[in-house]
Amino acid sequence: MAWFILARLLFFVGVTYTSAAVQPLPWGAAANVAFGAVLAAAAIVFEWRLPDVSVTRIVGAVLGAAFGLLFAGLLDRALPVTHEAGWTFFHRLIDLLFPYIGFVIGARRGEWLEPSRLVTLFRAAAPQRRHKILDTSVIIDGCVADICETGFLDGTLVVPQFVLKELQQIADSGDTMRRNRGRRGLDILQKIQKMTGVEVVVSDLDFPDVREVDLKLIELARALQGKIVTNDFNLNKVAQLRGVGVLNINELANAMKPVVLPGEAMQVFILKEGKEYNQGVAYLDDGTMVVVDNARKMISKTIDIVVTSVLQTTAGKMIFGRHIEAGAAPPAPGPDRDDARNRTRPAAPPPAQQPS
Repeated sequence: MAWFILARLLFFVGVTYTSAAVQPLPWGAAANVAFGAVLAAAAIVFEWRLPDVSVTRIVGAVLGAAFGLLFAGLLDRALPVTHEAGWTFFHRLIDLLFPYIGFVIGARRGEWLEPSRLVTLFRAAAPQRRHKILDTSVIIDGCVADICETGFLDGTLVVPQFVLKELQQIADSGDTMRRNRGRRGLDILQKIQKMTGVEVVVSDLDFPDVREVDLKLIELARALQGKIVTNDFNLNKVAQLRGVGVLNINELANAMKPVVLPGEAMQVFILKEGKEYNQGVAYLDDGTMVVVDNARKMISKTIDIVVTSVLQTTAGKMIFGRHIEAGAAPPAPGPDRDDARNRTRPAAPPPAQQPS
């Protein structure tokens, strides 16, 4: 580190001295010294920020600027050469515009110079691989392993290196719960790798400019033209906003839950009281929450209810019902008459309008 500091200092002194000796500006020695110092400082700042940029982006920027210069030179030769001010300015604009455009495009698309991406250019005839990028949360959850065993998840499963790093950090955590979750995720990955018919690839492609893991997953899905497998609600929304396909395990689980229509009768076990007055809360075997009116006194009992409405969201499904008291006829299906709940959940359509 000391050698870098010494080299930068010598470079700064050399540029400043050269500017003071040559005096490129006609405004005196002080102005030339300041001019050389500013140039040297700008160069040092540029060199200091350069390690944060990937090598492929640097090479892409250089190649883009070179192609821009070449195209600008060819266009200059094709245009008429005159001494008019308008044509002279137009020639100078071409000489500056095309190298700049090439520099910017080459820097932004530098990831195409990755060896893995260059190889794909010579394999155009090969069938396109469907990549599924695994998120940290879905690996720890473990449901993806069961889905792979059923054969419903096809294509290549991609495990990014930064996701493995995050799993390792969780497994090395001092908190017992986090440590167990991290180790479970690593065990799930080993289980998936040992499955026959499932291709698992560990990707070393990283994005140093992006710090958050969720945004890295989105950029990787764009680069591989794949989809993200996750059960993170926030990642699901951000990826959809950025035009990246997502396979949400929670949405798959909700789609597999049994369909319950308003007016149907069912038996539930009231586990606790609800948030509103005289409500009880129960759960089905698949974890669906059931909010039951007039069931506050029925906690720790199995009762008969009639479904009044069903609320389906991306986060899950909620069933609203009413307790059928002994000797009372089941109420007709429809929205609850309580004004507070009419504002929070929509009225269910008649059974005839429900899809079969």
